[in-house]
Amino acid sequence: MEFLVILFFFGLSAGAVARIRGNGFMLWFLVGFCVPFLGTVAAMLYRREGNELRRRCDECGAVVPLYVQVCTRCGADLEFPEEAIAPRGAPPPAD
Repeated sequence: MEFLVILFFFGLSAGAVARIRGNGFMLWFLVGFCVPFLGTVAAMLYRREGNELRRRCDECGAVVPLYVQVCTRCGADLEFPEEAIAPRGAPPPAD
């Protein structure tokens, strides 16, 4: 029983770290639960979703990360854009 409580808290720590970094909580909770210490370390080292360049879908107007090839909202195929949208929280470009 104590072992399950320890696994739960490792999963919780991995999920919390991932959520703070802009990734999904539930997936990282499961990783942290199944691979106790390494799951939390992996969540810390995984890329930040908030720092990715973004683009706007021509069909529905949804803003998706630049690496997405199919719009997650409407399912339209996305062409590589002429201009990318800056990451969230990035300072505006200087003129």
